[in-house]
Amino acid sequence: MTTDVKNPVNVAVSGASGHIAYALLFRIAAGDVFGKNAPVHLRLLDIPDAVPTAQGVAMELFDAAFPLLSGVTVTDSAEEAFTNANAVFLVGSRPRRQGEERSDLLAANGKIFGPQGQAINDHAAKDVRVLVVANPANTNCMIAKASAPDVPPHHFTAMTRLDHNRALAQLSQKLGAPVTDVAKMTVWGNHSATQFPDITYATVNGEPVVTKVDEEWLDHEFRPRVAQRGSEIIDVRGMSSAASAAAAAIDHMRDWVAGTPDDDWVSVALPSDGSYGIDEGLVASVPCRSVNGEWEIVQGLEISEAQRKLIDANVDELRKEKKIVDDSGLI
Repeated sequence: MTTDVKNPVNVAVSGASGHIAYALLFRIAAGDVFGKNAPVHLRLLDIPDAVPTAQGVAMELFDAAFPLLSGVTVTDSAEEAFTNANAVFLVGSRPRRQGEERSDLLAANGKIFGPQGQAINDHAAKDVRVLVVANPANTNCMIAKASAPDVPPHHFTAMTRLDHNRALAQLSQKLGAPVTDVAKMTVWGNHSATQFPDITYATVNGEPVVTKVDEEWLDHEFRPRVAQRGSEIIDVRGMSSAASAAAAAIDHMRDWVAGTPDDDWVSVALPSDGSYGIDEGLVASVPCRSVNGEWEIVQGLEISEAQRKLIDANVDELRKEKKIVDDSGLI
């Protein structure tokens, strides 16, 4: 990935007028993703009606006088936004409407992410890294990847880093330890209520977390709260989480580019290669390390019968979502 002044990192963000993008763009411009020596050119993509708002965001980006910001392009054209893009954050999608079935939402977003995937395939840089933030993120990612056969499969990812971070925060609070002392947290499966935040391998200061918490807390507090945290925030704040989602997107892309520690891993949803009994091609969250700019699935973890049951529930849900997409002719 380019990091010199003459060749800035080209970063495309869809849904650029939205709350998550607003929290995301300024941190990218500040160097929080690609480093303090890497200039960036931002491509702000949105639907035609939202372009004026995105132009206002561009004005603010310029007014902040970021030393690393080499330019901002605002457009409603995916082809223009993704041309020579090194990194793509797919944040924009159509939200679920009242009374709408999940199948309707998947079909509607498929019409967005299929063409975007094709535009990435045809116009982005060869080293493009794609992060799908927009929900339903896993299946939106699968749809986009299906339309981008020339892009390496693991260069399309969906974000479960927010769930991962939420789990770290809950453990930090429970154990009275800094977040940085907690390692090897894993979120398996889908970014949905079915997700499985798993502490089996987690450590705090090198000691197993499982010896420090009880099953009742895990079953009735920890897992439900991580899975339902988004709804909890909406109930309290009256709006969906934006800043924490943007922070998770920053963490995901930064670790992808810069690498993860040898003694830790993070949760990443990517096209399955069949590891851990997850159907090949389904986009599912698994423990990953970033090595030399590539995500590598952590292999060889022992899976108990209890873990298997919870992982399989996610696989079944993702299979159903894939069937909806298949039946709609979207892939």
